[in-house]
Amino acid sequence: MIAVMGATGNTGRKVTELLLEAGEEVRALGRSPERLAELAALGAATAVGDARDADHLASAFAGADAVYTLTAFDPTLPDYHADQDRRGEAIVSAIRKSGVRRVVALSSIGAELTGGNGFIASLHRQEQRLRTLDGVDVLLLRPGAFFEGFHSALETIRHEGVVADSVAPDAKVPMVATADVAVAAAGALRERNWSGVVVRELIGPRDLTYAEVATAIGTAIGRPDLRYVQLPDEEMAAILTGTAGFSPDFAALFVEFNQALSAGRLRPVEGRNEGNTTATRFEEFAATLR
Repeated sequence: MIAVMGATGNTGRKVTELLLEAGEEVRALGRSPERLAELAALGAATAVGDARDADHLASAFAGADAVYTLTAFDPTLPDYHADQDRRGEAIVSAIRKSGVRRVVALSSIGAELTGGNGFIASLHRQEQRLRTLDGVDVLLLRPGAFFEGFHSALETIRHEGVVADSVAPDAKVPMVATADVAVAAAGALRERNWSGVVVRELIGPRDLTYAEVATAIGTAIGRPDLRYVQLPDEEMAAILTGTAGFSPDFAALFVEFNQALSAGRLRPVEGRNEGNTTATRFEEFAATLR
């Protein structure tokens, strides 16, 4: 049996579906009984509860041959890192209590850095926690920025006629489709063929500038003149705390994350190679935006 955290989220749902399609027994974890019911209809067992509750997680992990873990984020919280640390500590405690010996953990490009990487800093701390687990084989997946992050901006893009963010327009950013991350995670959960702590980066078929992103989105939505506009950090933070509803704490972390992207600090440690280059092109993703 394989346990999947965040089973109704961007990567977790895809991981769950891939495992079920392959005939695996899956226990899907989440907070919403209604959303988990869709996965139950596909054949998954479900476990409803708070991912900050170590006892709940330990019960859900019990008997699993492998688990997929992540620390789901909430950008509205007044102290983002404190919540992430609580989630991360619960996961590690549950792994110890349940006796699980194989873990695939969702992390991020830039998680090797202790700071200066915005909201990714909490993933660095979670990686360090996972490294303390004795006798547990841990695969740390470090994807680039998700293509799907542009879904939430689509309405604004259509209304304003621009793609706007605070990343430098010429910064080359590693980006990846969540479907490709799910394929890597599901494959590892099934094969369980690594030992110790292993890092695997996933960075899409090529790095992209935000100017290139704007061109691809514009082509897909019938706006060939769509362009990218870089916003000052202060304006970006104000938009995030205003219309987006982010807390001031997370808005500051988001801006710091963008600064790290602009400066090229969030890069694959091993460079680009056949193992970390994934298949889905941004243009294919953009074609799904409607």
